[in-house]
Amino acid sequence: MKFLVVDDHALIREALRHVLGGIDDAVDVLASSDCEQGLALAEAEPEVDLVLLDFNLRGLGGVAAIKAWRSRFPALPVLVMSSAEDRPTVLAAIGAGAAGFVPKSSSNEVMLSAIRLVLAGGKYLPPEVLVRSEPASRSTSPSPASLDALGLSPRQLEVLKLLAQGKPNKLICDELGLAERTVKAHVTEVLRALGVSSRTQAALAAARLGLPGPPPASH
Repeated sequence: MKFLVVDDHALIREALRHVLGGIDDAVDVLASSDCEQGLALAEAEPEVDLVLLDFNLRGLGGVAAIKAWRSRFPALPVLVMSSAEDRPTVLAAIGAGAAGFVPKSSSNEVMLSAIRLVLAGGKYLPPEVLVRSEPASRSTSPSPASLDALGLSPRQLEVLKLLAQGKPNKLICDELGLAERTVKAHVTEVLRALGVSSRTQAALAAARLGLPGPPPASH
């Protein structure tokens, strides 16, 4: 398994080398201090499985950097790291195409959990972001008052609970013993019931309804 760490702090790059060693005994970690060099490395190393990208890079950074990665390597997941943990920053990163967002204050265990989830095709958002309510002015449709108000079947509610944890369809299939076509149909119905158009929005809506998100950070 091969990872690419893009961060302009040498200590962070070395710390992540150590953390990523916990994924597998045969992990190969590439490192770059800026976005442009990282893009060049990914071009030269087509077998990279995941990019860990600092959101606050000097030069090309932030949303522009995420969009550059998504444009050049649309199939390569990008997990964003940042010392900032505010909701607008997290949602901006996810909206630009990041597969997840991990605060740099997170423990090694949380970082590894986020990486495994993203590698499995899921999305990772900090639990503290999921549990905060969005300002009413940003809401495009009224939120259901309760889970019962959604009118979902028991199986669809199970799918919603797994969506709230950021799990991709494949893991939902495995956990519930359902065919992928069935899970896709349930996800479509869940999104319709919530009045949202994406899995990330569904996770945020589920949090407002009291469903637990990804495991909380441990320090």
